[in-house]
Amino acid sequence: MTTDNSKQTSFGFRQVNEKDKTDLVADVFDSVAQNYDLMNDLMSFGIHRLWKKVAIETSGLRENFKVLDLAGGTGDMVKLMRNKISNKGSIILSDINWSMLKEGRDRLIDEGVEDVQIAQIDAQYLPFKDNTFDLITIAFGLRNVTNKKAALESMLSSLKPGGKLMILEFSRPTNEFFRELYDIFSFEVIPKIGEFVAQSEDSYRYLAESIRMHPTQEELKDLMESAGFSSCNFDNLTNGVVAIHSGKKGMIDA
Repeated sequence: MTTDNSKQTSFGFRQVNEKDKTDLVADVFDSVAQNYDLMNDLMSFGIHRLWKKVAIETSGLRENFKVLDLAGGTGDMVKLMRNKISNKGSIILSDINWSMLKEGRDRLIDEGVEDVQIAQIDAQYLPFKDNTFDLITIAFGLRNVTNKKAALESMLSSLKPGGKLMILEFSRPTNEFFRELYDIFSFEVIPKIGEFVAQSEDSYRYLAESIRMHPTQEELKDLMESAGFSSCNFDNLTNGVVAIHSGKKGMIDA
């Protein structure tokens, strides 16, 4: 009898081997890619679009910035940022999942958004030279990353000294009564909407579970600091349903 000593991690409420999580998450997003934006609208009552605008408006984005958008999915963040960047800057839409990335690329083309680079990238292993980007963004993607600290350390290396990381992610509602209502909506309603709209109840059940398994606001702030980020803070939106975390790379690159 052999013992499996592989390191375990969460896939929703299940514990799985770390080496298996990437494929399991890929299966989820393969199944939801074509309906992802519609489902986000239904799940958040359309407020996710406002959350993304707030994140970008508070990012300090400038026209000459080199920007990397991780887990960029269907291109919402890139679309909002592109018209703020001149030909002196650049922007990359990236995602680990090809189905999502292709959907994002096609939508940007259809909507006339030009001069966007596309790259299929694992956030844990960014293939860029150190000190490349002024700004890295990741919206609703960090909770699906297997090793969050490894990803944060890779982001830190890829940022220029003084560069900024912005994380927009579902978080822990601050009001207990509201949190209970939100749990009912997440675990009872969202999977049924997923079954009806996207024919994928299990995928949306995982997405709801992944929100609950994600670090709280303070825990994520601590994780960013342990990865080497400075000036870390967060702002709650919509009673803490989501939070915007930010951190900077020190001017002296350790």
